[in-house]
Amino acid sequence: MKPRVLIVMGVSGCGKSTVGQALGDHLGWEFRDGDAFHPAANVAKMKSGAPLTDEDRWPWLDAIANFIDAQRAANSHAIIACSALKRVYRDRLAGHQGDVVFVHLAGSKDLIEARMAARKNHFMPLGLLDSQFTTLETPGPNEMAITVSVAGSPDEIVADVLAQTGLKIAAE
Repeated sequence: MKPRVLIVMGVSGCGKSTVGQALGDHLGWEFRDGDAFHPAANVAKMKSGAPLTDEDRWPWLDAIANFIDAQRAANSHAIIACSALKRVYRDRLAGHQGDVVFVHLAGSKDLIEARMAARKNHFMPLGLLDSQFTTLETPGPNEMAITVSVAGSPDEIVADVLAQTGLKIAAE
């Protein structure tokens, strides 16, 4: 089965939004940044330097899962940038439907830290990167997931995702 939804996942600063938008452009699928689904209280908490708890994350994950359900109901496709750091989060998002593939953007802490330090106007402070890596549960072989290195350019990463998923670039 071809995926209905791709969730581009990984720690903050790995390139989820950049890669997700590029995939959306290549595939002709709607792209949504998972950060837009966060309640204001979550954003404020992260801006203050405090990591989110599971209790903070459930409403956010449910909002994204509802969006995925709407895509299913509309027979549409979408790409979502979402950290999805734990297996339980990924299970909640996918809903055990088999039509969601997680694209794990993986890279070294040093590389991602350097990228985070260079970006401007993002609410996630560099100080929370350690908690992200601590929380991350790498997708296992029994999950609908692929892993892609973030060491390359966005175009190289997109090409790797397309090759691993078998998805084709939309007709121009």
